[in-house]
Amino acid sequence: MDSATLEDMRTTLRGPVTGPRDAEYDEARKIYNAMIDKHPAAIVRCADAADVMAAVSYVRDHGLELAVRGGGHSGPGLCLVDDGVTIDLSPMRGVRVDPAARTAQADGGAHLGDLDHATHAFGLATPTGIISMTGVGGLTLGGGHGYLTRKYGLTADNLISADVVLADGSYVTASADEHPDLFWAMRGGGGNFGIATSLTYRLHPVDTVGVGVTVWPVGHTREVLAWYRGFLPQAPEDVYGFFAIFVVPPGPPFPEELHGQKVCGVVWCHTGDPDRLDETLSVVNEPGPPAFHFATPMPYVALQSMFDELIPTGYQWYWRGDFFDHIPDAALDVHLKYGENNPTQLSLMHLYPIDGAAHRMGPDDTAWSYRDAVWSGVFAGVDPDPANAEAIRQWCVGYQEELHPYSMGGSYVNFMGAGEGQERVRATYRDHYDRLARVKRTYDPDNLFHANQNIEPARA
Repeated sequence: MDSATLEDMRTTLRGPVTGPRDAEYDEARKIYNAMIDKHPAAIVRCADAADVMAAVSYVRDHGLELAVRGGGHSGPGLCLVDDGVTIDLSPMRGVRVDPAARTAQADGGAHLGDLDHATHAFGLATPTGIISMTGVGGLTLGGGHGYLTRKYGLTADNLISADVVLADGSYVTASADEHPDLFWAMRGGGGNFGIATSLTYRLHPVDTVGVGVTVWPVGHTREVLAWYRGFLPQAPEDVYGFFAIFVVPPGPPFPEELHGQKVCGVVWCHTGDPDRLDETLSVVNEPGPPAFHFATPMPYVALQSMFDELIPTGYQWYWRGDFFDHIPDAALDVHLKYGENNPTQLSLMHLYPIDGAAHRMGPDDTAWSYRDAVWSGVFAGVDPDPANAEAIRQWCVGYQEELHPYSMGGSYVNFMGAGEGQERVRATYRDHYDRLARVKRTYDPDNLFHANQNIEPARA
């Protein structure tokens, strides 16, 4: 992009436009994953929906490449594009709560922490992820799951409507009554169909929850995971626990003798009677006495940010994911193998439950195509040192590829890594792919929005 085009963009748009020669450029192009080193020709920090409309029209009319950034948490760095334009929604972080209607409207650049902060004041919440710095837009459009999913469903299941800027620069509201085909596609289809400038959610009564962390030495992985796979799916929906393989971080609540130890464990969230938390979690002794168990009531908003400091912005990341409907005995050995060979302090594997309320949605109600999945797994190599980038990538790829034969074939779209290919995208959407491609043809026939896990427009 030449300097004249950059200056023309600055006069066209209200928000700041940052180019490679600007002092703030390197800071503006930073995202959560420091392994990504892309160089956009311009980063447009949109002030409002009108700015997004103008930016989309400018990019389209000038034949430029386009990426969209919300929270900047895209593992493969799809929120940046080399030599093109990144439309950055980060200035648009407002949240408005209607406590009587139990709804919240969040701007497209809002983070989960912004949404949780605003709703918690009224004793309300909607299901989202587990890192408060994540952008609400990308999480929701991919489906979204977290501590409240077993009780209240996916994030996308709680989406009431979205204001969307389309590829032609127009602005529409997508809901069950307006553009229902677009609304269907956006609930799980990712950022393929437009830019969500605001999202309106259904809220639920959530205030103080029971929080627990239970760990066993990593050598007990087979026994603990065999117990967990039987216990969790039949547990009441008030009980949520994701299984994890990780290295114990230094600091509370873990005792010093466990710091740096490789472990397996479960992170719990209990939305039932707080007086029954200890009774509910007494089952943790069944696979064998844990090395550490901690349980306490906690404001939900505090749980949502509990892991933020462990994995802040600026670390090396490489991740992949898969869906699972069961965990066979052969898979137990794979988890043990990679848990014992965890290469760095922060690398991890999580199995997130996506049953309960998420299963009560019909298989064709949204673009999310794995209503029969029980767990969404993520394999993540993480480290602050670029010298370890290849080691964490190899661990992640090896782990996912050895477990993949026991998976359902596809992955949560937000857990897909770089370069997994079009076959993986199709596997992720299964028999919904062709319908999504037809919606894509209607709203983005030239595939302007292709810096994503791309759904190609159906042929006319």
